[in-house]
Amino acid sequence: MKLFNSMSRNMEELKSLVEHEISMYVCGPTVYNYAHVGNARPMIVFDTLRKTLTALGYKVKFVSNYTDVDDKIIKKAMETNTSEKEVSEKFIQAYQNVREKLHVEMPSACPKVTETMDEIIAFIQLLVDKGHAYVTDGDVYFRISSVQEYGKLSNQQIDDLMVGARIDESDKKENPLDFTLWKQTEEGIRWESPWSIGRPGWHTECVVMINKEFQKNIIDIHGGGMDLKFPHHENEIAQSRAAYHTAIANYWMHNGMVNIDGEKMSKSLGNVVWAKDMADAIGADVMRWMMLSVHYRAPLNISEESIETAKKEYQKVCNPLKNAMVKLARLQIESKETHQESLDKFMNCMQDDLNTPNAFAVIFETAKHLNTLLRSKECNIQELVAMKNALMKMLDILGIFYPQITLTNQDLLLFEQWEHAKQERNFEQADDYRKQLNDRGLL
Repeated sequence: MKLFNSMSRNMEELKSLVEHEISMYVCGPTVYNYAHVGNARPMIVFDTLRKTLTALGYKVKFVSNYTDVDDKIIKKAMETNTSEKEVSEKFIQAYQNVREKLHVEMPSACPKVTETMDEIIAFIQLLVDKGHAYVTDGDVYFRISSVQEYGKLSNQQIDDLMVGARIDESDKKENPLDFTLWKQTEEGIRWESPWSIGRPGWHTECVVMINKEFQKNIIDIHGGGMDLKFPHHENEIAQSRAAYHTAIANYWMHNGMVNIDGEKMSKSLGNVVWAKDMADAIGADVMRWMMLSVHYRAPLNISEESIETAKKEYQKVCNPLKNAMVKLARLQIESKETHQESLDKFMNCMQDDLNTPNAFAVIFETAKHLNTLLRSKECNIQELVAMKNALMKMLDILGIFYPQITLTNQDLLLFEQWEHAKQERNFEQADDYRKQLNDRGLL
């Protein structure tokens, strides 16, 4: 399998640290509100990657965190007169509900910042002890000048970053680019530390959670949205280089941003769309279809047109799939035989840096082949079974689940009566049976 590595900015062959195993971490949400469609994209992208790797025979350990310590959570708690824990738990559950709605497999682990505080404090102390961090008036900052290659992931030079950095004479930092590891605070949830009573900065948690969950300081794949590349992922790498002399992951992957009707999604524009609302409105399968129809690294524009296109394409594939299932159920034929050539073509696309647009082309080709077989007077049943099973496996890897059709005795009787009425040229009766079958979703 080949992946585009954001660090090298090249396509690279995936070589796992442990044979037949993949360690993968994806930055999770800050849980102060519901998941929007921008949050849903990495959910779907990295779930699809996980399903692809599993189909290729890898055992995948997938970890995604919850940031349940943040100024926004504290603000929400104050506004609603509740605790930070109540706010975060409410939105963690909401986030997990969206995962279930979108057929996203639950991660192997979902660590929380509040449950990793001892390890975070110990890690910051390690950086202080090594001279990579310094304490000023109870706050702790990371010294970026202490590590090499800062800016490599985001392809930026420190001198260029300094030009745009905020310069404040009263700032406690040695360098405007230095970032907060621990901040002293008198409000909101906080912990005792060797430096002050306070809470950690955002950039440290993932480094610590990776080390804790995987019991190693380098993993195969680290993923997230393009917006996290700088400064979040860059700062993660800086800390990992300082503490462990590693870049955290061998492969860095970033999905493109989501726009709404050609504009960036933002509260100020009033165009934020909640993932749960879209999933309820158009269905999980259509939502996944739409999001995967564009390559994961490209920007995704959601509009009425893109939604309608996804609906039509989904039905274009599902109709012959349903008809094939019904035909085989009527013949009471069950088989796991798969059209390997079609499935291999699909997997070749997925192994090419998750090239889902090309994978969809194989799906359309397979659906067209199914239609041709169904319309043939002498349908090759063995081939029909194999093509149907191949198509279902393709959709399954994309997380698009078309339910298996089983026929009741009443269904079978209706089909028999419909066929008999047509043979007898009793078209009125045949139309009635057809309507009953159609109402049952079998035609």
